[in-house]
Amino acid sequence: MRAARLIKMVLLLQAHPTLTAPELARELEVSERTVTRDAQALAEAGVPVYADRGRAGGYRLVGGYRTRLTGLARSEAEALFLSGVPGALRGMGLEDAASAARLKVSAALLPSLKDAPSSAARRFHLDAPGWWQEPETPELLPSVAEAVWDDRRVRVGYRRPGRATVERDLEPYGLVLKAGVWYLCARATGEPGSGDEDRAEGGESAFRVYRLDRITAVASGEDRFVRDEAFDLPRFWAERAEEFARAVLTETVVVRVSRAGAARLPHVTGDRGPVREALERAGEPDAEGRLTVTVPVESQDVAYAQLLSLGPELEVLAPPELRERFAGAARGLRQLYG
Repeated sequence: MRAARLIKMVLLLQAHPTLTAPELARELEVSERTVTRDAQALAEAGVPVYADRGRAGGYRLVGGYRTRLTGLARSEAEALFLSGVPGALRGMGLEDAASAARLKVSAALLPSLKDAPSSAARRFHLDAPGWWQEPETPELLPSVAEAVWDDRRVRVGYRRPGRATVERDLEPYGLVLKAGVWYLCARATGEPGSGDEDRAEGGESAFRVYRLDRITAVASGEDRFVRDEAFDLPRFWAERAEEFARAVLTETVVVRVSRAGAARLPHVTGDRGPVREALERAGEPDAEGRLTVTVPVESQDVAYAQLLSLGPELEVLAPPELRERFAGAARGLRQLYG
């Protein structure tokens, strides 16, 4: 514990020209008396810690004692401090490690780049969850993240929607945070499943995607796996996300939509590529300036909830039962508003 604190003290002094005893005590979460003892221990070990006396005094390093990280341009140094998402790191149990890493990099930067961390933080912030969603961190996320980091095989309990919980033997390759929801990308090593999660969340290959909030238990031993070097997590996720988005669109509805409605249509349906493609295929508008579009949807219930928000900018032509639901909603609105 003390060794780690002494290292952190050196790094803090490398990152700042001078730090007072109260400032060091606050950063190291110790008393000022402990700071004095630690500074003396460092000096006895050969680290040139110098104490300036007086009200404006403090501790500093002399003799150019520092490890410099050379070769970084300003844009590279600033980009380095944008690489972490604070909430995600905290959820995976890596917040302290990330803080220590940033401190080490800050301490090693050239004097001309000392403002890179604050410069980046003042200009960019990534807030991963969607609007009006309270971010939830799955309880087992730290355990899964540790297995991912160590390339350690795990056995998990997985709760399938509307079905029994199953056990899966997995090689956990990576974690993805999408719109506030955590997903595990893993290779299943046991019997191939035939449940809904294997189709809707993973496709047909050995690599599948599992929602973290559906994992009910994680057990890992000492058994490690050898990674497939050809596995590319960003590319895999992009391909699976596209497959999933198209797989859930199992039905179609035919609508006449105004120019304003066409502009809003991708957004009310989730801004999916297939909807934009349908608009591009729609052809020329009719005499009233409306487009006839065949829109892929998840179901009639979902289509009703999404498309109703467009009001008079959209008319449902087919299927007949969905058109009747919209007509009923129109009659209800007429009763309310006259």
